[in-house]
Amino acid sequence: MALVEQLTRRKAVIGMIHVGALPGTPRNRAPLDASVAQSVAEAGLYTNAGLDGLLIENMHDVPYLCGQVGPEIVAGMTAVGLAVRRESPLPLGVQILAAANREALAAAQACGAAFVRVENFAYAHVADEGLMPTAEAGPLLRYRRQIGAESVAILADVKKKHSSHAITADVSLARAAQTIAFFDADGIVVTGAATGAPTAVEDLVAVRSAVNLPVCVGSGLTPDNLAALWPHADIFIVGSFFKVDGRWSNAVDPGRVGTFMEVVRRLRAAGG
Repeated sequence: MALVEQLTRRKAVIGMIHVGALPGTPRNRAPLDASVAQSVAEAGLYTNAGLDGLLIENMHDVPYLCGQVGPEIVAGMTAVGLAVRRESPLPLGVQILAAANREALAAAQACGAAFVRVENFAYAHVADEGLMPTAEAGPLLRYRRQIGAESVAILADVKKKHSSHAITADVSLARAAQTIAFFDADGIVVTGAATGAPTAVEDLVAVRSAVNLPVCVGSGLTPDNLAALWPHADIFIVGSFFKVDGRWSNAVDPGRVGTFMEVVRRLRAAGG
């Protein structure tokens, strides 16, 4: 995918936009327009700070549904995506929790997004939302062809966070990554155990040595650990650190964004 190649050439930083709780979800207290406006403001802040991409996610829709969401969520995320695309020229990604991967792909296609982040692309998972019993790769890639969305790249989590992997304990992280590559993902996302939990350097090394795909860090990035992770990954997805007090549910803190991006600039200047 041209988008993935573009991002990996630069060692891209992607900023998470945690969309406000959407209509119909338990924590929804505001109209959709308010969530759209907040997402647009964050997109502008990240763009001005020098980030390389954006990723919208319905993180506030807790507790999450497992495997599919209603049309109101798809509509809401599409509206957010369209507004963010008007605000920022940066490549945009879509993730819809939990594992609503075809819905995310449809929203991405509708709003002109460049990629989706996909849970349970290969193997089954026991997630905190419930059992994800079927690998998504086969149905999702067929759906992508059906709707003409082949230009939308797929970044697939390997042994996704917020999950138990006891049923695949005999499958190493490297082997799981190889399966994701065999199933034609465009990039692989490596994370810690939960949102904001650091990604282990040894996990990145294991995945990078196992596959010839772009490797993404998907959780726990901070200015303190970025230098250690930088040589072993191509894309860095940042959410929690950019927020007030480093908590994902808080507002974006421009000072923390600036601090992180200053480290990025130093690493790039050093030739990393």
